[in-house]
Amino acid sequence: MNDFLPIILSILAALVVVGGLVPVLMKARKTGAKYPGTRDANDPVQSSAAGGGTLVEDRPDAVTAPAPTFDGTVEDTDVPDDAAGLETIAIDTPAPVEGRLTRLRARLIKSNNILGKGLLALLSGDKIDENVWDEVEETLLLADLGTEPTMQLVDALRERVKVLGTRSPEDVKAMLREELIKLVDPSMDRSLNVERKADRPAVVLVVGVNGVGKTTTVGKLARVLVAEDKDVLLGAADTFRAAAAEQLATWGQRVGVPTVKSDIDGADPASVAYEAVKAGIDQEVDVVMVDTAGRLQNKTGLMDELGKVKRVIEKLAEVDEVLLVLDATTGQNGLNQARVFAEVVNITGIVLTKLDGTAKGGIVVAIQKSLGVPVKLIGLGEGPDDLAPFDAESFVDALLN
Repeated sequence: MNDFLPIILSILAALVVVGGLVPVLMKARKTGAKYPGTRDANDPVQSSAAGGGTLVEDRPDAVTAPAPTFDGTVEDTDVPDDAAGLETIAIDTPAPVEGRLTRLRARLIKSNNILGKGLLALLSGDKIDENVWDEVEETLLLADLGTEPTMQLVDALRERVKVLGTRSPEDVKAMLREELIKLVDPSMDRSLNVERKADRPAVVLVVGVNGVGKTTTVGKLARVLVAEDKDVLLGAADTFRAAAAEQLATWGQRVGVPTVKSDIDGADPASVAYEAVKAGIDQEVDVVMVDTAGRLQNKTGLMDELGKVKRVIEKLAEVDEVLLVLDATTGQNGLNQARVFAEVVNITGIVLTKLDGTAKGGIVVAIQKSLGVPVKLIGLGEGPDDLAPFDAESFVDALLN
């Protein structure tokens, strides 16, 4: 028996060593995952992801892509017989832009906006004196229009009422519509810079404070871009919020695009952003969208880090679009956030989320006047189709109906 004891101990020691190596080998396999399939036959194939635990989620293979109807249901589709028993993900397909705009407008009309309705009630009265104009001014300020735009609109309305001498609701509404559209400024370029350049993808950086819906906005916008037949890659550079990377990867799975993320908690966000853009260049995608961590605008260190993310990306490619996501219900506080972010990164467009319920609408004018940056997208809810291009005339019409 004593003769076998060393042999038994040697076997047990070997089993312990092998058991300890299994997790390491599995981790190495995960970290060394190849980039998903390239677009062209002559594209370079990456042997492994970059160091630091940065991963690229595989582009999901969908058996079917159910088409959503305007009432939110999904049409039945046939699943091939050979797909039985396989785990597949149905790729989301967004509703057409026209349908989304119609639904968003209907929801905005039903929201608790006080801007258009309050002004129409005041200006359609039998008598418009100084007290009425004071109330008009107060209504505009309460709607988060801002002091300068408020005075501009009141002066224009005073002059037109004086010249025209009209009180009919139809004339007042037409007059108010014209002046509000001027303030919202339909001449601003609200197009998104998401066209691929000759040798690199368009790079979109999405920024904002905590809780405004950045990650959800990235997912919804990716959904729209995929519907426009663009090849998209997502970068999960929000490495501080718990499960933020997984949330973005889930959106990527839903819309059929890969996600670059880190499997290390608290990883350097600039490094993840860099690897995302690098993967986008290697794969010849059309658009790389980078989600960033929420920043408190009064925290200098966090804002400096956001600037670092942008600088690191620019070592590989120009940042074509910097979208600032703002919660419309925060009113003037959102305007203060916008000013601070504009000092750190060159904001090119605003995304206003939660523009229903208690949002007051005037913040659109205030932000554009203050920053000279257009509102490009608006969101009115949590649904995947509740994001649409901002249109000045449609927005004003919704406020006045």
